[in-house]
Amino acid sequence: QAQIVESGGGLVQPGESLTVSCVASGIIFSKWTVQWYRRPPGKEREFVAYITPSRNTRYSDSAKGRFTISRDDASNTVYLQMNSLQPEDTGIYYCYCRDEWGQGTQVTVSS
Repeated sequence: QAQIVESGGGLVQPGESLTVSCVASGIIFSKWTVQWYRRPPGKEREFVAYITPSRNTRYSDSAKGRFTISRDDASNTVYLQMNSLQPEDTGIYYCYCRDEWGQGTQVTVSS
């Protein structure tokens, strides 16, 4: 049975960076598009970024230029590097692939 697990969330100050990770069992990430979403407090879940098997990427307008999605095939891990974080980036970050969601990892940006 497939399982996705996110990690790496935490509390950072505005302007700082953070990288969250997504690892899967039962899914080979290099064969599927992997997406990152986030749910800000009190809001709906929203798209952040995706990476395709051929490593094409796409970002939301808010993530473009600040976030980078990447994939390490050896460890079957997808990363989301987030720079210049702002309070509005606060939320639970989820990884999604092949109809499977992880449990999410909390990112809080606050001074």
